[in-house]
Amino acid sequence: MTSSDVLPVAVIDGGPVGLAAAAHLIQRGLPVKVYEAGSTVGANVRDWGHVRLFSPWEYNTDTAARVLLQSHGWQEPLGKAMPTGSDLYEAYLKPLAETSEMAAVIETGAAVKAITRQGADKVLSRGRETKPFVLAVSTGNGSIRRDLARAVIDASGTWTAPNPLGAGGTLAEGEAETAANIAYGIPDVLRRDRAAYVGRTTLVVGAGHSAANVLLDLAKLAERKPATSIVWATRGENLMRVYGGGRADQLPARGELGSRLKALVDSGQVTLVAGFSVVRVRTAGGQVMVEGEAASGIREISPVDRIVVSTGQRPDLNLTRELRLDLDPWLESAKALGPLIDPNLHSCGSVPPHGHRELAHPEPGFYTVGIKSYGRAPTFLMLTGYEQVRSVVAAIAGDLAAADDIHLVLPETGVCSTNLPVDGAPASSGCCGGPAPAKADACCVADAVAKAEGQSGCGCGPAKVPEKVAEPAGCC
Repeated sequence: MTSSDVLPVAVIDGGPVGLAAAAHLIQRGLPVKVYEAGSTVGANVRDWGHVRLFSPWEYNTDTAARVLLQSHGWQEPLGKAMPTGSDLYEAYLKPLAETSEMAAVIETGAAVKAITRQGADKVLSRGRETKPFVLAVSTGNGSIRRDLARAVIDASGTWTAPNPLGAGGTLAEGEAETAANIAYGIPDVLRRDRAAYVGRTTLVVGAGHSAANVLLDLAKLAERKPATSIVWATRGENLMRVYGGGRADQLPARGELGSRLKALVDSGQVTLVAGFSVVRVRTAGGQVMVEGEAASGIREISPVDRIVVSTGQRPDLNLTRELRLDLDPWLESAKALGPLIDPNLHSCGSVPPHGHRELAHPEPGFYTVGIKSYGRAPTFLMLTGYEQVRSVVAAIAGDLAAADDIHLVLPETGVCSTNLPVDGAPASSGCCGGPAPAKADACCVADAVAKAEGQSGCGCGPAKVPEKVAEPAGCC
Protein backbone atom coordinates (compact mmCIF):
# COMPACT_ATOMS: atom_id res chain seq x y z
CA MET A 1 0.00 0.00 0.00
CA THR A 2 1.31 3.44 -0.97
CA SER A 3 1.04 6.36 1.47
CA SER A 4 -1.21 9.07 0.09
CA ASP A 5 0.90 11.83 1.64
CA VAL A 6 3.52 11.77 -1.14
CA LEU A 7 1.07 11.46 -4.03
CA PRO A 8 -0.19 14.28 -6.26
CA VAL A 9 -3.70 15.67 -6.41
CA ALA A 10 -5.21 14.44 -9.68
CA VAL A 11 -7.09 17.01 -11.73
CA ILE A 12 -9.24 15.52 -14.46
CA ASP A 13 -9.50 17.72 -17.56
CA GLY A 14 -7.32 20.57 -18.73
CA GLY A 15 -10.11 23.03 -19.44
CA PRO A 16 -10.53 26.45 -17.80
CA VAL A 17 -11.67 25.11 -14.41
CA GLY A 18 -9.21 22.20 -14.35
CA LEU A 19 -6.25 24.47 -15.12
CA ALA A 20 -7.47 26.92 -12.48
CA ALA A 21 -7.44 24.08 -9.94
CA ALA A 22 -3.89 23.21 -10.98
CA ALA A 23 -2.83 26.86 -10.65
CA HIS A 24 -4.17 27.04 -7.09
CA LEU A 25 -2.44 23.76 -6.19
CA ILE A 26 0.86 25.04 -7.62
CA GLN A 27 0.41 28.32 -5.75
CA ARG A 28 0.06 26.38 -2.49
CA GLY A 29 3.05 24.15 -3.25
CA LEU A 30 1.00 20.95 -3.53
CA PRO A 31 1.97 18.26 -6.07
CA VAL A 32 -0.54 18.00 -8.93
CA LYS A 33 -1.10 16.00 -12.09
CA VAL A 34 -3.52 17.21 -14.80
CA TYR A 35 -5.05 14.65 -17.17
CA GLU A 36 -6.37 16.03 -20.47
CA ALA A 37 -7.97 13.56 -22.88
CA GLY A 38 -7.55 15.84 -25.90
CA SER A 39 -4.42 16.57 -27.89
CA THR A 40 -4.19 20.04 -26.30
CA VAL A 41 -5.53 21.64 -23.16
CA GLY A 42 -8.97 23.17 -23.61
CA ALA A 43 -9.92 20.59 -26.23
CA ASN A 44 -13.64 20.96 -25.49
CA VAL A 45 -13.37 24.75 -25.57
CA ARG A 46 -11.73 24.55 -28.98
CA ASP A 47 -14.64 22.46 -30.21
CA TRP A 48 -16.95 25.46 -29.65
CA GLY A 49 -14.25 27.98 -30.48
CA HIS A 50 -16.52 29.86 -32.91
CA VAL A 51 -18.99 30.78 -30.15
CA ARG A 52 -18.65 34.17 -28.47
CA LEU A 53 -19.19 34.13 -24.72
CA PHE A 54 -21.77 36.53 -23.32
CA SER A 55 -19.53 37.16 -20.30
CA PRO A 56 -16.47 39.45 -20.61
CA TRP A 57 -12.85 38.51 -19.90
CA GLU A 58 -13.11 39.61 -16.27
CA TYR A 59 -15.48 36.68 -15.64
CA ASN A 60 -13.42 34.12 -17.57
CA THR A 61 -9.96 34.08 -15.97
CA ASP A 62 -8.91 32.75 -12.58
CA THR A 63 -6.95 34.68 -9.96
CA ALA A 64 -4.19 32.11 -9.33
CA ALA A 65 -3.86 31.47 -13.06
CA ARG A 66 -3.46 35.20 -13.70
CA VAL A 67 -0.74 35.46 -11.06
CA LEU A 68 1.14 32.56 -12.64
CA LEU A 69 0.79 33.98 -16.15
CA GLN A 70 1.83 37.48 -15.11
CA SER A 71 5.01 36.08 -13.55
CA HIS A 72 5.89 35.01 -17.11
CA GLY A 73 5.11 38.42 -18.65
CA TRP A 74 1.56 37.70 -19.81
CA GLN A 75 -0.58 40.66 -20.80
CA GLU A 76 -4.14 40.27 -19.57
CA PRO A 77 -6.86 40.85 -22.21
CA LEU A 78 -9.15 43.84 -21.75
CA GLY A 79 -11.67 43.04 -19.04
CA LYS A 80 -14.81 44.21 -20.85
CA ALA A 81 -14.15 42.48 -24.17
CA MET A 82 -16.07 39.24 -24.75
CA PRO A 83 -13.89 36.38 -26.03
CA THR A 84 -14.84 33.55 -28.31
CA GLY A 85 -13.89 30.04 -27.31
CA SER A 86 -10.89 30.33 -29.64
CA ASP A 87 -9.87 33.60 -28.00
CA LEU A 88 -10.08 31.95 -24.59
CA TYR A 89 -7.79 29.18 -25.75
CA GLU A 90 -5.25 31.29 -27.64
CA ALA A 91 -4.97 34.21 -25.22
CA TYR A 92 -5.40 32.39 -21.90
CA LEU A 93 -5.46 28.59 -21.79
CA LYS A 94 -2.61 27.92 -24.22
CA PRO A 95 -0.13 30.38 -22.63
CA LEU A 96 -1.15 29.14 -19.18
CA ALA A 97 -0.41 25.53 -20.16
CA GLU A 98 2.94 26.60 -21.63
CA THR A 99 4.29 28.11 -18.41
CA SER A 100 7.06 25.96 -17.02
CA GLU A 101 5.11 25.19 -13.87
CA MET A 102 2.04 23.99 -15.76
CA ALA A 103 3.87 22.21 -18.56
CA ALA A 104 5.57 20.02 -15.96
CA VAL A 105 2.27 18.67 -14.59
CA ILE A 106 -0.02 18.42 -17.65
CA GLU A 107 -0.37 15.26 -19.70
CA THR A 108 -2.40 15.51 -22.90
CA GLY A 109 -3.85 12.53 -24.71
CA ALA A 110 -4.50 10.96 -21.30
CA ALA A 111 -8.13 9.92 -20.80
CA VAL A 112 -9.16 8.88 -17.30
CA LYS A 113 -11.56 5.97 -17.75
CA ALA A 114 -12.32 5.09 -14.14
CA ILE A 115 -11.51 6.07 -10.57
CA THR A 116 -11.47 3.79 -7.54
CA ARG A 117 -9.61 3.27 -4.26
CA GLN A 118 -6.51 1.09 -4.10
CA GLY A 119 -7.68 -2.44 -3.28
CA ALA A 120 -11.27 -1.34 -2.54
CA ASP A 121 -14.46 -1.17 -4.54
CA LYS A 122 -17.29 1.11 -3.36
CA VAL A 123 -18.67 -1.56 -0.99
CA LEU A 124 -15.64 -1.72 1.31
CA SER A 125 -15.77 0.70 4.27
CA ARG A 126 -12.97 -0.28 6.67
CA GLY A 127 -9.92 1.96 6.25
CA ARG A 128 -11.30 3.38 3.02
CA GLU A 129 -10.14 6.94 3.64
CA THR A 130 -6.52 5.81 4.11
CA LYS A 131 -6.30 4.18 0.69
CA PRO A 132 -5.06 6.30 -2.24
CA PHE A 133 -7.18 6.83 -5.31
CA VAL A 134 -6.40 4.76 -8.41
CA LEU A 135 -6.98 6.30 -11.84
CA ALA A 136 -7.28 4.02 -14.88
CA VAL A 137 -5.63 6.10 -17.62
CA SER A 138 -5.76 5.41 -21.36
CA THR A 139 -3.12 7.04 -23.56
CA GLY A 140 -4.50 5.85 -26.87
CA ASN A 141 -2.25 2.85 -27.48
CA GLY A 142 -4.84 0.36 -26.30
CA SER A 143 -3.33 -0.15 -22.88
CA ILE A 144 -4.50 1.13 -19.50
CA ARG A 145 -2.07 2.25 -16.81
CA ARG A 146 -2.94 2.92 -13.19
CA ASP A 147 -1.87 6.12 -11.45
CA LEU A 148 -2.22 6.86 -7.74
CA ALA A 149 -3.44 10.15 -6.23
CA ARG A 150 -4.03 11.54 -2.73
CA ALA A 151 -7.15 13.44 -3.84
CA VAL A 152 -9.14 13.89 -7.04
CA ILE A 153 -10.71 17.04 -8.49
CA ASP A 154 -13.08 16.05 -11.29
CA ALA A 155 -13.42 19.00 -13.67
CA SER A 156 -14.21 16.83 -16.69
CA GLY A 157 -17.36 18.74 -17.58
CA THR A 158 -20.28 17.49 -19.62
CA TRP A 159 -19.51 18.61 -23.19
CA THR A 160 -18.80 15.12 -24.52
CA ALA A 161 -22.07 13.69 -23.12
CA PRO A 162 -24.89 15.55 -24.93
CA ASN A 163 -28.52 14.88 -24.14
CA PRO A 164 -30.29 12.92 -26.89
CA LEU A 165 -32.99 14.16 -29.25
CA GLY A 166 -35.69 12.16 -27.50
CA ALA A 167 -37.71 14.31 -25.12
CA GLY A 168 -37.74 11.61 -22.45
CA GLY A 169 -33.97 11.69 -22.02
CA THR A 170 -33.36 8.57 -24.12
CA LEU A 171 -32.71 8.22 -27.85
CA ALA A 172 -35.74 8.98 -30.01
CA GLU A 173 -36.91 6.11 -32.15
CA GLY A 174 -34.68 6.09 -35.23
CA GLU A 175 -32.18 8.58 -33.76
CA ALA A 176 -29.22 6.22 -33.99
CA GLU A 177 -30.10 5.22 -37.56
CA THR A 178 -30.40 8.89 -38.58
CA ALA A 179 -27.08 9.92 -37.00
CA ALA A 180 -25.62 11.12 -40.32
CA ASN A 181 -28.25 13.87 -40.43
CA ILE A 182 -27.91 14.93 -36.78
CA ALA A 183 -25.43 17.22 -35.02
CA TYR A 184 -25.25 17.80 -31.27
CA GLY A 185 -24.24 20.93 -29.40
CA ILE A 186 -23.22 24.06 -31.33
CA PRO A 187 -21.94 23.24 -34.84
CA ASP A 188 -19.99 25.95 -36.67
CA VAL A 189 -22.62 26.57 -39.34
CA LEU A 190 -20.93 29.71 -40.71
CA ARG A 191 -17.48 28.23 -41.29
CA ARG A 192 -16.27 24.71 -40.49
CA ASP A 193 -19.63 22.98 -40.96
CA ARG A 194 -21.15 25.41 -43.48
CA ALA A 195 -21.55 22.92 -46.31
CA ALA A 196 -23.96 20.81 -44.28
CA TYR A 197 -26.37 23.74 -43.74
CA VAL A 198 -26.15 26.22 -46.61
CA GLY A 199 -29.23 26.16 -48.83
CA ARG A 200 -30.89 23.52 -46.67
CA THR A 201 -33.65 23.26 -44.09
CA THR A 202 -32.40 22.78 -40.54
CA LEU A 203 -34.42 21.89 -37.47
CA VAL A 204 -32.90 23.13 -34.20
CA VAL A 205 -34.21 21.42 -31.06
CA GLY A 206 -33.66 23.02 -27.66
CA ALA A 207 -34.52 26.10 -25.62
CA GLY A 208 -31.25 27.30 -24.12
CA HIS A 209 -28.34 29.54 -25.04
CA SER A 210 -26.75 26.83 -27.19
CA ALA A 211 -29.87 26.62 -29.35
CA ALA A 212 -30.02 30.42 -29.51
CA ASN A 213 -26.45 30.62 -30.82
CA VAL A 214 -27.13 28.03 -33.51
CA LEU A 215 -30.33 29.77 -34.60
CA LEU A 216 -28.66 33.17 -34.82
CA ASP A 217 -25.81 31.73 -36.91
CA LEU A 218 -28.26 29.98 -39.22
CA ALA A 219 -30.11 33.27 -39.65
CA LYS A 220 -26.86 34.93 -40.74
CA LEU A 221 -26.29 32.12 -43.22
CA ALA A 222 -29.85 32.55 -44.54
CA GLU A 223 -29.22 36.26 -45.13
CA ARG A 224 -26.40 35.34 -47.50
CA LYS A 225 -28.07 32.25 -48.97
CA PRO A 226 -31.87 32.76 -48.92
CA ALA A 227 -32.56 29.10 -49.78
CA THR A 228 -31.45 28.29 -46.23
CA SER A 229 -34.47 27.85 -43.95
CA ILE A 230 -34.76 27.38 -40.20
CA VAL A 231 -37.26 25.57 -37.98
CA TRP A 232 -37.01 25.74 -34.20
CA ALA A 233 -38.71 23.18 -31.95
CA THR A 234 -39.03 23.53 -28.19
CA ARG A 235 -40.53 21.14 -25.67
CA GLY A 236 -42.18 23.94 -23.68
CA GLU A 237 -44.42 26.72 -24.91
CA ASN A 238 -43.18 29.46 -22.59
CA LEU A 239 -39.90 30.86 -23.93
CA MET A 240 -39.23 33.59 -21.38
CA ARG A 241 -36.12 31.85 -20.11
CA VAL A 242 -34.38 31.64 -23.49
CA TYR A 243 -35.63 35.09 -24.56
CA GLY A 244 -34.14 36.34 -21.30
CA GLY A 245 -34.45 39.49 -19.29
CA GLY A 246 -33.36 41.85 -22.06
CA ARG A 247 -32.09 45.07 -20.51
CA ALA A 248 -32.66 43.66 -17.02
CA ASP A 249 -29.90 41.10 -17.62
CA GLN A 250 -26.71 42.16 -15.87
CA LEU A 251 -24.73 40.62 -18.73
CA PRO A 252 -25.95 42.78 -21.64
CA ALA A 253 -24.75 40.36 -24.31
CA ARG A 254 -26.77 37.55 -22.72
CA GLY A 255 -29.88 39.72 -22.69
CA GLU A 256 -29.26 40.75 -26.30
CA LEU A 257 -28.92 37.11 -27.36
CA GLY A 258 -32.50 36.41 -26.35
CA SER A 259 -33.83 39.66 -27.75
CA ARG A 260 -32.29 38.99 -31.16
CA LEU A 261 -33.72 35.48 -31.19
CA LYS A 262 -37.21 36.74 -30.35
CA ALA A 263 -36.97 39.26 -33.18
CA LEU A 264 -36.14 36.46 -35.64
CA VAL A 265 -39.20 34.50 -34.56
CA ASP A 266 -41.47 37.55 -34.63
CA SER A 267 -40.29 38.44 -38.15
CA GLY A 268 -40.85 34.90 -39.45
CA GLN A 269 -37.20 34.30 -40.27
CA VAL A 270 -37.30 31.38 -37.85
CA THR A 271 -40.35 29.10 -37.81
CA LEU A 272 -41.14 28.24 -34.20
CA VAL A 273 -42.87 24.99 -33.25
CA ALA A 274 -43.40 25.20 -29.47
CA GLY A 275 -44.81 22.47 -27.26
CA PHE A 276 -43.24 19.73 -29.40
CA SER A 277 -41.57 16.66 -27.86
CA VAL A 278 -39.66 14.52 -30.35
CA VAL A 279 -40.46 10.80 -30.20
CA ARG A 280 -39.18 9.43 -33.55
CA VAL A 281 -37.22 10.35 -36.66
CA ARG A 282 -36.89 8.60 -40.01
CA THR A 283 -35.28 9.26 -43.37
CA ALA A 284 -37.09 9.41 -46.67
CA GLY A 285 -35.52 10.42 -49.96
CA GLY A 286 -32.40 11.72 -48.26
CA GLN A 287 -34.38 13.98 -45.91
CA VAL A 288 -35.58 13.55 -42.35
CA MET A 289 -39.13 13.31 -41.03
CA VAL A 290 -39.56 14.22 -37.37
CA GLU A 291 -42.56 13.12 -35.31
CA GLY A 292 -43.40 14.43 -31.89
CA GLU A 293 -46.08 14.76 -29.27
CA ALA A 294 -47.93 18.06 -29.08
CA ALA A 295 -51.01 19.26 -27.23
CA SER A 296 -53.09 18.34 -30.28
CA GLY A 297 -51.60 14.84 -30.50
CA ILE A 298 -48.88 13.44 -32.77
CA ARG A 299 -47.47 16.09 -35.12
CA GLU A 300 -44.83 15.89 -37.84
CA ILE A 301 -42.15 18.38 -38.81
CA SER A 302 -41.00 17.43 -42.27
CA PRO A 303 -39.08 17.29 -44.36
CA VAL A 304 -35.81 18.73 -43.04
CA ASP A 305 -32.27 18.13 -44.21
CA ARG A 306 -30.48 18.45 -40.90
CA ILE A 307 -31.25 18.36 -37.17
CA VAL A 308 -29.21 20.18 -34.55
CA VAL A 309 -29.82 18.84 -31.05
CA SER A 310 -29.03 21.64 -28.58
CA THR A 311 -30.73 20.15 -25.55
CA GLY A 312 -27.83 20.41 -23.12
CA GLN A 313 -25.49 17.84 -21.66
CA ARG A 314 -25.35 15.43 -18.75
CA PRO A 315 -22.47 14.20 -16.54
CA ASP A 316 -20.72 10.95 -17.37
CA LEU A 317 -21.24 8.92 -14.20
CA ASN A 318 -19.41 5.81 -15.46
CA LEU A 319 -16.12 7.46 -14.51
CA THR A 320 -16.99 7.40 -10.81
CA ARG A 321 -19.01 4.20 -10.57
CA GLU A 322 -16.73 2.74 -7.87
CA LEU A 323 -16.75 5.89 -5.72
CA ARG A 324 -19.26 6.87 -3.09
CA LEU A 325 -21.05 9.91 -4.47
CA ASP A 326 -24.01 11.88 -3.14
CA LEU A 327 -25.89 13.25 -6.14
CA ASP A 328 -29.10 15.21 -6.55
CA PRO A 329 -31.64 12.59 -7.70
CA TRP A 330 -32.79 14.44 -10.81
CA LEU A 331 -30.07 16.95 -11.68
CA GLU A 332 -27.17 14.55 -10.98
CA SER A 333 -25.34 17.53 -9.53
CA ALA A 334 -23.52 17.55 -6.21
CA LYS A 335 -26.48 16.99 -3.89
CA ALA A 336 -26.07 20.12 -1.77
CA LEU A 337 -26.14 22.24 -4.94
CA GLY A 338 -29.39 20.78 -6.25
CA PRO A 339 -31.86 23.05 -4.42
CA LEU A 340 -29.76 26.11 -5.26
CA ILE A 341 -29.62 25.58 -9.03
CA ASP A 342 -32.74 23.55 -9.87
CA PRO A 343 -34.14 25.14 -13.08
CA ASN A 344 -37.59 23.92 -12.05
CA LEU A 345 -37.43 26.29 -9.09
CA HIS A 346 -34.98 29.11 -9.56
CA SER A 347 -33.03 30.51 -12.49
CA CYS A 348 -32.18 34.14 -11.72
CA GLY A 349 -28.45 33.60 -12.14
CA SER A 350 -28.07 34.21 -8.40
CA VAL A 351 -26.47 31.02 -7.09
CA PRO A 352 -25.51 31.42 -3.42
CA PRO A 353 -21.80 31.20 -2.58
CA HIS A 354 -20.66 27.61 -2.28
CA GLY A 355 -17.38 25.75 -2.03
CA HIS A 356 -15.70 22.59 -0.79
CA ARG A 357 -18.45 21.58 1.63
CA GLU A 358 -21.16 21.61 -1.03
CA LEU A 359 -18.88 19.98 -3.62
CA ALA A 360 -17.57 17.14 -1.46
CA HIS A 361 -18.97 13.62 -1.48
CA PRO A 362 -19.05 10.75 1.02
CA GLU A 363 -15.82 9.67 -0.70
CA PRO A 364 -13.17 11.62 1.28
CA GLY A 365 -10.82 13.60 -0.94
CA PHE A 366 -13.01 13.50 -4.05
CA TYR A 367 -14.62 16.68 -5.40
CA THR A 368 -16.75 17.42 -8.46
CA VAL A 369 -16.22 20.97 -9.75
CA GLY A 370 -17.09 23.11 -12.75
CA ILE A 371 -20.11 22.52 -14.92
CA LYS A 372 -20.13 18.83 -13.97
CA SER A 373 -20.91 19.85 -10.39
CA TYR A 374 -24.16 21.32 -11.76
CA GLY A 375 -25.13 18.01 -13.38
CA ARG A 376 -27.94 18.68 -15.84
CA ALA A 377 -28.62 22.24 -14.69
CA PRO A 378 -27.86 24.75 -17.46
CA THR A 379 -27.00 27.90 -15.47
CA PHE A 380 -23.24 27.51 -14.88
CA LEU A 381 -20.80 30.41 -15.35
CA MET A 382 -17.01 29.98 -15.47
CA LEU A 383 -16.57 32.40 -12.59
CA THR A 384 -18.45 29.92 -10.39
CA GLY A 385 -15.96 27.18 -11.21
CA TYR A 386 -12.99 29.38 -10.35
CA GLU A 387 -14.33 30.12 -6.88
CA GLN A 388 -15.20 26.45 -6.44
CA VAL A 389 -11.64 25.26 -7.07
CA ARG A 390 -10.11 28.01 -4.93
CA SER A 391 -12.17 26.73 -1.99
CA VAL A 392 -11.56 23.04 -2.75
CA VAL A 393 -7.78 23.44 -3.05
CA ALA A 394 -7.68 25.39 0.21
CA ALA A 395 -9.56 22.53 1.89
CA ILE A 396 -7.15 19.93 0.47
CA ALA A 397 -4.28 22.04 1.78
CA GLY A 398 -5.88 22.04 5.25
CA ASP A 399 -6.59 25.79 5.20
CA LEU A 400 -10.25 25.59 6.23
CA ALA A 401 -10.45 29.28 7.07
CA ALA A 402 -9.70 30.16 3.44
CA ALA A 403 -11.79 27.27 2.15
CA ASP A 404 -14.86 28.53 4.00
CA ASP A 405 -14.30 32.21 3.13
CA ILE A 406 -16.34 32.05 -0.05
CA HIS A 407 -17.28 35.06 -2.17
CA LEU A 408 -19.42 34.67 -5.27
CA VAL A 409 -21.71 37.29 -6.79
CA LEU A 410 -23.01 36.39 -10.23
CA PRO A 411 -24.71 38.67 -12.76
CA GLU A 412 -28.45 38.07 -12.73
CA THR A 413 -30.34 37.06 -15.85
CA GLY A 414 -33.36 39.25 -15.14
CA VAL A 415 -35.62 36.17 -15.34
CA CYS A 416 -36.66 33.92 -12.46
CA SER A 417 -38.04 30.53 -13.36
CA THR A 418 -40.10 30.63 -10.18
CA ASN A 419 -42.14 33.38 -11.78
CA LEU A 420 -42.23 32.00 -15.31
CA PRO A 421 -45.86 31.43 -16.28
CA VAL A 422 -46.93 27.88 -16.99
CA ASP A 423 -47.33 27.02 -20.66
CA GLY A 424 -50.41 28.70 -22.04
CA ALA A 425 -50.69 31.26 -19.23
CA PRO A 426 -50.00 34.99 -19.75
CA ALA A 427 -46.45 36.10 -19.17
CA SER A 428 -45.53 38.33 -16.27
CA SER A 429 -43.56 41.52 -16.78
CA GLY A 430 -40.23 39.96 -15.98
CA CYS A 431 -38.24 38.53 -13.10
CA CYS A 432 -40.42 37.87 -10.08
CA GLY A 433 -43.08 40.39 -11.00
CA GLY A 434 -40.86 42.71 -13.00
CA PRO A 435 -37.94 45.04 -12.20
CA ALA A 436 -37.86 46.63 -8.76
CA PRO A 437 -38.69 50.35 -8.40
CA ALA A 438 -35.70 52.50 -9.27
CA LYS A 439 -34.99 53.60 -5.69
CA ALA A 440 -35.51 50.18 -4.09
CA ASP A 441 -32.56 48.13 -2.91
CA ALA A 442 -34.03 45.02 -4.49
CA CYS A 443 -33.69 42.84 -7.55
CA CYS A 444 -37.37 42.64 -8.51
CA VAL A 445 -40.89 43.58 -7.42
CA ALA A 446 -41.30 40.54 -5.15
CA ASP A 447 -38.00 41.29 -3.45
CA ALA A 448 -38.95 44.95 -2.93
CA VAL A 449 -42.36 44.03 -1.46
CA ALA A 450 -40.84 41.49 0.91
CA LYS A 451 -38.29 43.99 2.20
CA ALA A 452 -40.90 46.70 2.58
CA GLU A 453 -42.74 44.30 4.88
CA GLY A 454 -39.65 43.81 7.01
CA GLN A 455 -38.63 40.46 5.56
CA SER A 456 -35.20 39.55 4.23
CA GLY A 457 -36.39 39.46 0.62
CA CYS A 458 -37.53 36.82 -1.81
CA GLY A 459 -34.10 35.38 -2.52
CA CYS A 460 -33.63 36.53 -6.12
CA GLY A 461 -30.51 38.64 -5.74
CA PRO A 462 -27.08 37.25 -4.85
CA ALA A 463 -26.63 39.79 -2.07
CA LYS A 464 -29.97 38.76 -0.54
CA VAL A 465 -29.26 35.01 -0.26
CA PRO A 466 -27.54 33.67 2.88
CA GLU A 467 -24.13 32.12 2.32
CA LYS A 468 -25.29 28.81 3.79
CA VAL A 469 -28.63 27.71 2.36
CA ALA A 470 -29.94 24.18 2.72
CA GLU A 471 -33.21 24.77 0.92
CA PRO A 472 -34.23 27.08 -1.95
CA ALA A 473 -34.90 30.59 -0.75
CA GLY A 474 -38.45 30.50 -2.03
CA CYS A 475 -38.18 33.33 -4.54
CA CYS A 476 -41.62 34.83 -5.16
